[in-house]
Amino acid sequence: MTMDRWEIDSGHSGIHFSIRHMALARVRGQFTRWSGTLAAEDGDLRGACVSILIDASSVHTGLEERDAHLRSADFLDVEAFPEILFQGRVCAPPRGHRFRIRGELAVLGRVHPMIFEVCNTGRVIDPWGHERAGFSCAGTLDRSAFGITWNRPLGALGHLVANEVEFEMDVEAVLQEPGAPRGDRPPASGRLPHRPGLIDRGALSF
Repeated sequence: MTMDRWEIDSGHSGIHFSIRHMALARVRGQFTRWSGTLAAEDGDLRGACVSILIDASSVHTGLEERDAHLRSADFLDVEAFPEILFQGRVCAPPRGHRFRIRGELAVLGRVHPMIFEVCNTGRVIDPWGHERAGFSCAGTLDRSAFGITWNRPLGALGHLVANEVEFEMDVEAVLQEPGAPRGDRPPASGRLPHRPGLIDRGALSF
């Protein structure tokens, strides 16, 4: 039995989110600096564990004033909590190409469960001879669970910003060959080096 490690190529992957504004349109955004890994026994990704580390300050919605507000203490408070961490694993047998990942998300020093519905989009050998696997993931969270409660009342319309945040991830992961020099494969652009001590991993179950 061997444990294979897959590195997410963040240059060909994405973490996107959307949230309802004034109960009307959805505002969409993404995180531009992050990294992640998968670990699977004997190459079977149906039982994989996943770890994703996000630079919270890399939030981007296309409007600098809004992004600055999201980075402030009203929302992500990136000065005090610069990292977001998700750790999870496949929690049920796959049904065809679809399965579910159950894990824990750490934001603002709080840890709460989160589930992603996942579609396996396939595995290929790239032009450099390395195996790649693809996944499309979707999940939702209630931002108030992490103490992110900033809002403005709008009378009969409710509030300025919805509590539910929808996430979509497209992941392309590269199998890491033991002993293979990193120069033998193209770099994963935008990779985020881990800065230790910023998240208490002892609070996580995975």
